[in-house]
Amino acid sequence: MTEEELDRLLGKLTLSEKVRLLTGATTWRTHAEPAAGLAPMVLSDGPAGVRGEAWDERDTSALLPCVSALGALWDEGLVERLGGLLAAEARRKGVDVVLAPTLNLHRSPLGGRHFECFSEDPELTGRTGAALIRGIQAHGVAATAKHYVANEAETERLTVDVRVGERALREVYLAPFAAAVAAGVRLVMAGYNGVNGATMTENALLTEPLKGEWGFDGVVVSDWGAVRGTTASAVSGLDLVMPGPGGAWGDALVAAVGAGLVPVEAVDDKVRRLLRLAGRVGALGGPPAPPPAPGDVRRLLRRTVAASAVLLRNDGVLPLDPGTAGTVAVIGAPAARPRTQGGGSAGVFPASVTTPLDGIREALAGRARVVHAPGPAVEHLPPPLGTAGCRDPRGGLPGVLVRTLDARGRELYAGGGLSGRQLEPPAPPGAHTVEISAVLTPDEGGEWTFGVGGFGRMSLTVDGRVLVDGVFPRATDDPAVVHVNPPCRYGSLRLEAGRAVRVVARRELAPGTGRATLLTGGPPAPGPAEAIRAAADAARGADTAVVFVASARDGESEGQDRTGLGLPGAQDALVRAVTEANARTVVVVNAGGPVEMPWRDAAAAVLLAWFPGQEAGAGIADVLFGAAEPGGRLPTTWGAALDDVPVTGTRPEGGVLDYAEGIHIGHRAWLRAGRRPAYWFGHGLGWTTWAYEAAAVDGPAPDGSFTVRARVRNTGPRRGREVVQVYLAKPDSAVERPHRWFAGYAAVETGPGGAATAHITVAARALRHWSVADGGWCVEPGAYRVLVGPSAGELPLSATLDAGRLSVVRP
Repeated sequence: MTEEELDRLLGKLTLSEKVRLLTGATTWRTHAEPAAGLAPMVLSDGPAGVRGEAWDERDTSALLPCVSALGALWDEGLVERLGGLLAAEARRKGVDVVLAPTLNLHRSPLGGRHFECFSEDPELTGRTGAALIRGIQAHGVAATAKHYVANEAETERLTVDVRVGERALREVYLAPFAAAVAAGVRLVMAGYNGVNGATMTENALLTEPLKGEWGFDGVVVSDWGAVRGTTASAVSGLDLVMPGPGGAWGDALVAAVGAGLVPVEAVDDKVRRLLRLAGRVGALGGPPAPPPAPGDVRRLLRRTVAASAVLLRNDGVLPLDPGTAGTVAVIGAPAARPRTQGGGSAGVFPASVTTPLDGIREALAGRARVVHAPGPAVEHLPPPLGTAGCRDPRGGLPGVLVRTLDARGRELYAGGGLSGRQLEPPAPPGAHTVEISAVLTPDEGGEWTFGVGGFGRMSLTVDGRVLVDGVFPRATDDPAVVHVNPPCRYGSLRLEAGRAVRVVARRELAPGTGRATLLTGGPPAPGPAEAIRAAADAARGADTAVVFVASARDGESEGQDRTGLGLPGAQDALVRAVTEANARTVVVVNAGGPVEMPWRDAAAAVLLAWFPGQEAGAGIADVLFGAAEPGGRLPTTWGAALDDVPVTGTRPEGGVLDYAEGIHIGHRAWLRAGRRPAYWFGHGLGWTTWAYEAAAVDGPAPDGSFTVRARVRNTGPRRGREVVQVYLAKPDSAVERPHRWFAGYAAVETGPGGAATAHITVAARALRHWSVADGGWCVEPGAYRVLVGPSAGELPLSATLDAGRLSVVRP
C-alpha cells in the first residue's frame, strides 16, 4: 500500500475515530474501522509457540525449544525455518502479529526471563533475532522486537529505572534492536521499565534513534499495561496502547489534542503507522499472502532439540552405541516429567510431549534394557492436578470439572478440563465464583498436599474436609503474577491408596484480581536419602547411567528473578551418588539458563538440553545414541558458581538498577575481571575434534566490512560441524574497550581428515565505538588483532587488520 493510499484512508477518519484505533479493542485485538476498510488485527505471544487469543488448553500449539536454545543454534538458516513455523502457526490460529523475538540480553544469569532471550552478546543476538524476524515476516505475519530497551531483569519490573551510559546503551543494548529494524521488523514493543529517568512508554528513545536515525516505519506497541499517563506517552514515539478496551488514551487523548497538549500530527503519524501495518498483514483488504507450508513440524522440532543441545563435557562415553548399550539406568524425575518451557505469559499448550524416558525407550526398544529411578523430588510443592488419577466428577472423563457460578451459587457454565491450571476459566455475565473439582484416586497413600491458587476469597476441600478457607488479597500489580502464575495456599490430608476422594477448589472473582484459578495436589515425596540410594543402586547395576536434572518449575519465570544458581532439592547429591556408583554417567541438564554444576568434572559427560519443547525426548535420544551430533554452542558464559560471575545485579536500590559495568557484560566481563568460567561463550563439543591451521584477513572493503578466512581440519573419527568464531582486540586503544569482543562466525562441515575454509564476513560495525563527545560512531585508526577459534576462551589463530584513518560516522 502506497503512502498516498494511507493518507487517503487517514483523511476519512475523524479525530475520535483515529484515537479509537490507537488502543486495543480487547486484550489481543485492535479495533476495526469500516470507514477505512480496516479489519481487526490479532496479536499473540510467540517466542516459543503461538498461543492465540486465549489460554485454552484444548487449543494446542507447536512448542519450540526456548529462545536461549535458539541462540545456541548458531545457525541463521535453521532459525529462519523456525520463524516460518511460527508464521504457519500464526496463520492457522488467525494471528497477524507474533510478539517475538525478545532481544534483551543475558546480562545476569539471575534474570528471570533469561530463557526467553537469545544470548549475552549484542552481535549474536542481533543476527539470530533478525533471522527469526525474516522467517516470520516472509509469510504475511508481523514480528515484534521486544522489550525496548535495557529490560534484562524482572525485579520491580513495572517501576524500575535502569541507569545506563550512552555508550553502553548504543553499543550493547540498542544494537540488537537496530539489527531488527534493518531486517524490516514491523513492530517494536516498549517495555515496562524506565531508562535514565523516563519510563519506556514515554521515553525519547522511541523517537531517537528508533524512528529518526534508524528509519523505523512500523508500530511501537506498549507492553501490556505499561502506559502510565496520557500526554507524555502520546507525544512520545508510542503508537498503540495494549491491552484494551480502556487505558490512558481514548477520550483523554482527544481532550489533550483539543487542549493543544498533543499535536494532531502526532496522532496522524500513529494512525498512519497502524494502517501501514494493517496493509502489510492483510487487514486492509486485498488477497492474503499464501500461508506457509508447515512441513513436518515434529521432525523440524526434533532436529532443533539436537542442533541446540550443547555438549559441555565428554570423556569418551558419548555417543552411546544402541547395539551394545546393555542396561541403561535413566535417573531423575525430569526424565519422565521434563521442563519443556519457562514460566510466564509466553506459555503455550502442546498437543503432546515426548519425554526423555520415552525417547530413550524408543531408541533402545528391542536392543537394550532401560530402567528408571526417579530419584528425589525436584521440588516439594505439588503440580496442578491433571488427567493422571483424576476424573471429571460429572462426566467421568480423565481430568477435572470447571464450573462458573453466580453470587447465589447457580451454575452459569460447566465443562471438562485437562488440568487444574485454568488461567482463563469462562466468565459469563454474572460470574461470581470459579470452581475446579476432580475425583482423585490416589496411587499411593500418605500425607497428600493440595493447593488452591488465585486472589481473593478461596477455599479448598477434600471429601468435605476444609484445608484452605480465607481471603487472600492481591499483593502485586504484575500481570504475569495476576493472570498467569498466582500464588497457591496449601493444606495437607492423609489419604489411602486406591480410595477415591473428591477435591473441590473455589475462588471468588473480584475486579482487578484476574480469574486464573489453580488446583494442585501431590503425594508425599519419598525421603531424599532413600530415593538417592535407590537411584545409586540402579546405576550400579547398569552399563551406563543417564541422570536428568532440572531447575524448579517456577524457578525461571517472567515476573521474578532468580536468587541463586543452585539446582533445587537434593539433585546435586543425586548426581554425586550416581557418578560414584557408575563411572559411565551422563548428566543431562534441563534448564533455561546457567546452573551451578559442582559435580561436572566427576561426570563422564554433561549435555545441556535447555527447555527443549515438545520433542524433548526424541531430540535428546538422537544425541545420546549418535543419530545426531549435538550442534549447540553456548550463547552465554557459564560460571562455576554465582560468586564467580562478574555481573549479577538484578535488584534495584531505591528503584534504580545501575548498569555500572557499562559495555562489559558476558564474556567481556569475565575477561575484564581476569576470571575463568566453567564454560566460555561459544563453547560446545561434537562427535569429532578440530585443528585450527591458518587464518588470513581480506579487506577492509569500501563499506568497512572485512572477511576472515580460517582453515580448520577434522582430526577426529566422524563427520562433524564446527562453528568458527572471530573476535577482535585492540590492546593499544585510546578508548575504553573490552579485552576482546565477538565479531562474527561461520559454520563448516567436513568428514574425517578433511579440511574446510570458513569465510567469516565481519560487518563494519564491529570496528566502531560510540563517541559521546562526537555524537556518532567512530573507527579508531591503527591495527586490530583478529582472533579465531572455537570459543571466547580458546582462540589459537590470529591475524592483523589495519583499520586505516580515523573516521566519524554521524547518525
